[in-house]
Amino acid sequence: MNRTPLYQFHLDHNAKMVDFAGWEMPLTYAGLTEEHKQVRSSGGFFDVSHMGRLKITGVGARRFLERVCTRRISDMTAGQCRYSLVCNEQGGVKDDVIVYRLDDDEFMMVVNASNREKIVQHFESVRAGGDFKVKIDDQTKSTAMVALQGPKVFGMVGKFSREVAELKKYRFAVKNLLIIKLVVSRTGYTGEDGVEIILPAGSVGMAMKFLLQDIDMKKPEAILKPAGLGARDTLRTEAGMPLYGHELGEEIPALCCGVDFAIAMDKDTGAKPETFIGMEALKKVQASGGPARKLAGFVVEGKRSARQGMKIIKDGKEVGVVTSGCPSPTLGVCIAMGLLDTPLHALDATFEIDTGKGMLQAKTTALPFYKAPKPA
Repeated sequence: MNRTPLYQFHLDHNAKMVDFAGWEMPLTYAGLTEEHKQVRSSGGFFDVSHMGRLKITGVGARRFLERVCTRRISDMTAGQCRYSLVCNEQGGVKDDVIVYRLDDDEFMMVVNASNREKIVQHFESVRAGGDFKVKIDDQTKSTAMVALQGPKVFGMVGKFSREVAELKKYRFAVKNLLIIKLVVSRTGYTGEDGVEIILPAGSVGMAMKFLLQDIDMKKPEAILKPAGLGARDTLRTEAGMPLYGHELGEEIPALCCGVDFAIAMDKDTGAKPETFIGMEALKKVQASGGPARKLAGFVVEGKRSARQGMKIIKDGKEVGVVTSGCPSPTLGVCIAMGLLDTPLHALDATFEIDTGKGMLQAKTTALPFYKAPKPA
């Protein structure tokens, strides 16, 4: 198994380690619910070094990314991040990614850990087949990545740099910390504000000592405490954010997944028309009246949670499938997301969820389940 540069940090903070996509990662430290509430109320520190980091450069980089990404790339400015999908020819989702534009011909992309090798192979194939003049450099193991999320985080991190303090959402800055080059972005995957920091793997110890010099994460009152993969999943579910292998997948048409904003179906129009892989298939889905199923949110009655793969039932008939479900530590109820027959989408509609041992009562609700309060 691979280990991130923060492996010893996890052991020092009593993490329960698990295998995740070939990486030895922390599932929990103090406990999932405690870590979840820490992020919602103050701040959490996540090691996300297992996620892939690809550097894409060359005179053909922009055109290459227009081809592989569903989102427009050409109108991005230096210092901007953009969420996108990477699709297959059938319009299914190979991965969801974050694209960073560093310069005119220099980009970075963050991909999911479980898809990194697949995406690199896909990109190499597209590059060769399209004769793109572009270099793809997998920098995952030479770098580290941490995410600091929570309502008190951005103000804390902003003290180190005026530029970071002024970062807008989905923007990033390249900063020098002593002799260490950092990429600091403001995106987030928890529903809370915060930053992600990418840095050289060999500089993690020095950088963490500087960034966290006034914070003892083991103190009960600490602004920032470590959080594991368990809390990361419940946080993103409350925020209605899709996860590859759940709401996203190669067999799920991209238009089903609740991220239509990330699919530029008009990309082939305008002064510089472009087409992305899978666009033709998705246009056929649009022309036929749209996807048969779309993502919906559910509040589930009782203390038992719906789980991925459970059937959604209406009047005795299967009308959907659960993609994610968990008890919500913030809301105090069980929540779930699922792909539901499109004609049945309506708020407060009632359904049953078949657990295999009985039925759960559920009602549709708007996504996201949780929105962070706006700063005062």
